[in-house]
Amino acid sequence: MITLLLHLLRLVPYLFGGHRQLALENLALRQQLAVYRRTATRPRLGRTDRLFWAGLARVWAGWKQSLVIVTPDTVRWQRRRFREHWSQLSTWPTGGRPPVHADIKALVIRMTAANPLWGAPRIHEELLKLGFGVAERTVSRLMPKRRPLPSQTWRTFLANHVRDLVSLDFFTVPTARLCVLCVLVVLAHHRRRVVHFNVTEHPTAQWTAQQIVNAFPDDSAQSYLLRDRDQVYGQQFRRRVKGMRIEEVLTAPHSP
Repeated sequence: MITLLLHLLRLVPYLFGGHRQLALENLALRQQLAVYRRTATRPRLGRTDRLFWAGLARVWAGWKQSLVIVTPDTVRWQRRRFREHWSQLSTWPTGGRPPVHADIKALVIRMTAANPLWGAPRIHEELLKLGFGVAERTVSRLMPKRRPLPSQTWRTFLANHVRDLVSLDFFTVPTARLCVLCVLVVLAHHRRRVVHFNVTEHPTAQWTAQQIVNAFPDDSAQSYLLRDRDQVYGQQFRRRVKGMRIEEVLTAPHSP
């Protein structure tokens, strides 16, 4: 090792001068001669020799022509060892949070079932009082997911409330004088009976609200009123329907 450092110091002026190629080749040959002198029969590369050739291969493209004691594949041991090292690291177990004890899991599930109104913060506080050092996020993850009750479908709603359901809608009729009349129809779903209708050229929320009053005099209105989301059903219309104790049921946006 000391001999190699001496040779390197002698060649420093050539490395930074105009004879860099010649200096590197000379350094490679001198290193191989040192290996021959050190070994008796078969040249063997030590760790220092391998590091030398691995570093020389990075700074000199013609290192293969000067290497005679071993094959060039021997110098690639460092890359292969580097890949094997990282392959071994990738197989090791990764870090992270320690696993939660099974007793804590069972306790969180039991507390959730016994107290349906408790959330993760409340259960976390109770666990801390009992001496269990567990994070609130872990408690939230361990709690069983409460599935909301499924709402009834549109078909089910119509079947259950068909006797108490009326609907209203507009359709247009062109006239011979090229005018457009808006016809409002109030329909009872139980018998498919037209409860009320009227015609106007300029429908407004106030006019539409008055038609509801005319359709159901003497508190004979149904419980549910089905309508779309047209802008003609404005604030005055909604106040009048609410005053008649009729619950509005709106269709989905952009539905026919």
